[in-house]
Amino acid sequence: MRDLLPLLDEISRRRKEAGLTQSKLAGIAGVSQSIIAKIESGSVDPSYSIVRKLFSALDSLKTESASGEDRVRRAGELMSRGVVWVGKNQLVRDAVTVMRRRGYSQLPVLEAGRSIGSVGEKTVLDKASEGENLQELFRRKVGDVMEPPLPVVNEDTSVDALYGLLQENYAVLVSRGDEIVGILAKSDLLKTRR
Repeated sequence: MRDLLPLLDEISRRRKEAGLTQSKLAGIAGVSQSIIAKIESGSVDPSYSIVRKLFSALDSLKTESASGEDRVRRAGELMSRGVVWVGKNQLVRDAVTVMRRRGYSQLPVLEAGRSIGSVGEKTVLDKASEGENLQELFRRKVGDVMEPPLPVVNEDTSVDALYGLLQENYAVLVSRGDEIVGILAKSDLLKTRR
């Protein structure tokens, strides 16, 4: 007999029990916050794949394995502290210099401690391949070329919940309340595997 998914009402209950906002759950599950709001209000009949992603994300938040022997690692344990970032009013040249010196391929763009975008080598190279003069691009402000922000998760988010996010993103920012306190890159997750 196959396992059946729990009722959709369970999404809201379990999300609240875990202390997650709809946005946080959306980030962990890799779905939009609006679909979670629609599911919880009963105004949409979601696809099986979306429901499965949501329940998989909620299941990954357990603090212990089914056997009770293994402790689940949290984002706050593996994150790098002291996030290197740029502001939207800095020049692209400055961002590229920081990336080159630090050996990073992408940087978050923060404003008043909140993630508002990202800029990376790919951002610059894509603009150049579209015909933009590289020297002119370097004189532009980061805010003019930045891409969507990196996902933000709570420091208590289980590491297992991050794998899906890191398949689509270079890194994940880690927050404590409204404050960005760390960053997790793909290489950080490799430290968890034996």
